[in-house]
Amino acid sequence: MFIFAVGNQCHMKQRLTLKEEEVMNIIWKKGDVFIRDIVAEMPEPKPNYNTVATQVKFLEEKGFVGRKPMANSFRYAPSITEKEYRGSTVGDLVSKYFNNSYTNMVTQFVEEDKMNLDELKALIIQIEKNRK
Repeated sequence: MFIFAVGNQCHMKQRLTLKEEEVMNIIWKKGDVFIRDIVAEMPEPKPNYNTVATQVKFLEEKGFVGRKPMANSFRYAPSITEKEYRGSTVGDLVSKYFNNSYTNMVTQFVEEDKMNLDELKALIIQIEKNRK
C-alpha cells in the first residue's frame, strides 16, 4: 500500500491486481467512461458486463476511481493519474529491492547491460535539465 496526497487530503491506496490494472489502463486512456465503454475496449473474448462492473467497484473502493451519476448509470473517472501510480510503484520497488537508492537501481541496470552509456548520458542530461 502507499499513501497518495491530493490537496490537503491523504488517501490510502492499494496495489492494482493484473485485472484491475487492465481496467485502469482503459480508464486512464479514455478519461471519463461508462462500464460499457470499458467492456468495448477490452480484448476478445470480452468479459461479462457484470464482471467489469465488479472490478470497477473494487477500484472505487480502493480509491482509484470516482463516479458521477448520469441518468440511470454512473460515469467513472480516475482519482489518480497513471504517472502518479507508476511513480509510487517504482518508489516501492526501489525501497524494497534497492535499499531506497535510485543509484543502486541504475547501477544494477548498467551492470547487467540493460542500460548503455548513451542511455545513461541521456538520463544525466534529463536530470540536469529538470534541476534548472
